[in-house]
Amino acid sequence: MAEVHHFTYGAFNPIAAYLLAFLGSFFGLLSTARARDARTKGRRNRWLVIAAFSIGGAVWLMHFTAFLGFDVPDSPIRFNVALTLTSLAYSVLGVGLGLLLVGNGRRRAIKLFPAGLITAAGVMAMHYTGMYGVHVAGRIEYDQGLVAASALIAVVSATVAMWFAIAVRGWIRITLASAAVGAAVCGVHYTAMAAVSVRLDPVPDAHVTGIRPLTMIVPITVLAAATIVAVALSALQAMTEEEFTDGEGTPRRGVHAESANPWSLKHVSPVPAAGRRPSPRPVPLRSTTGS
Repeated sequence: MAEVHHFTYGAFNPIAAYLLAFLGSFFGLLSTARARDARTKGRRNRWLVIAAFSIGGAVWLMHFTAFLGFDVPDSPIRFNVALTLTSLAYSVLGVGLGLLLVGNGRRRAIKLFPAGLITAAGVMAMHYTGMYGVHVAGRIEYDQGLVAASALIAVVSATVAMWFAIAVRGWIRITLASAAVGAAVCGVHYTAMAAVSVRLDPVPDAHVTGIRPLTMIVPITVLAAATIVAVALSALQAMTEEEFTDGEGTPRRGVHAESANPWSLKHVSPVPAAGRRPSPRPVPLRSTTGS
């Protein structure tokens, strides 16, 4: 078996990974709190989708950031870009399906476990799809006991996260819940990575396909920034619509009615129709020339 390192850059990777998981969970739980206050199903689902991208995207970023510390000194490490991006889709989809299950209809405890299973399945699919996209000069093997332990941690933490999504409210509680979710996500990742071992090929200098891990930092950063901007704009638009419209999506009456549709060409006069004076008829001009 080859020597394997998980903390090549020291404490930087686990700390950065935890902060990403914490921030994603924080904004995601803020979004689920807004979803519970939504007055229509469409708006509720919109907030849940925003939460799915926030939490699921942060889980994936945490995984990728932590994985940059993975190293096999006797072998180069390369990434398959398509599988790496596919793992992102699994993470967002798993979290999104779980949130849509618990976030719609009556809040019932019986929904938590199936939602936790769905979310955990998405997270585990994300992790092992990403691992399948990792190429070394040999074969990656897994300790089945630690794999099962990581799956169990994923199910428990995902179920607790689903409960946070339907019950936690207030800045302090959301902050504490996000800290717990971030720690659980890191626990899933590093338990799964502890199961990894590498058996190198007997042929020296074997060619390993893919791109270098550090080469992916720039495109991953650009993708993450674009996703964050898109989520932020969606949240701002949703908050603006909720502020200037009622529960049925129609403009509110009162001072904000015109603000709900600032591009309307109709202008309502502040003077009521009953109090308006009729405009005087135009007086015809008399001719100044003689008849």
